Amino acid sequence: MESNAKILNTVKLSGSILLTIGILTFFYSSFVNGYGNLTGISIGIIMGAVFIFLMGVFFVATEEMLKTADKGILLEPTKKN
Repeated sequence: MESNAKILNTVKLSGSILLTIGILTFFYSSFVNGYGNLTGISIGIIMGAVFIFLMGVFFVATEEMLKTADKGILLEPTKKN
C-alpha cells in the first residue's frame, strides 16, 4: 500500500501543478492577452492534467485490485468423446 500511496501522491501533485498552469494560462490568454492560439494550448494542458490524474488513479485502483483478488481459477478439463 505504501507504493500505491506514493504513486497516488505523485499523480496528484503533478496533476495539480499542470492544472494550475493550464488555468493560469487560460485566464491570461482570454482576459489579458487575447490570443486565440494560447487558449487552445491552455485547454490542452488542462485536459492533459485531468488525463494524467485519471490514468494514475486507474493504475493504483487496478494494482490494488490485483493484490487483493484471489489468484488462480480452477478450470475442469473437458472430456472428448
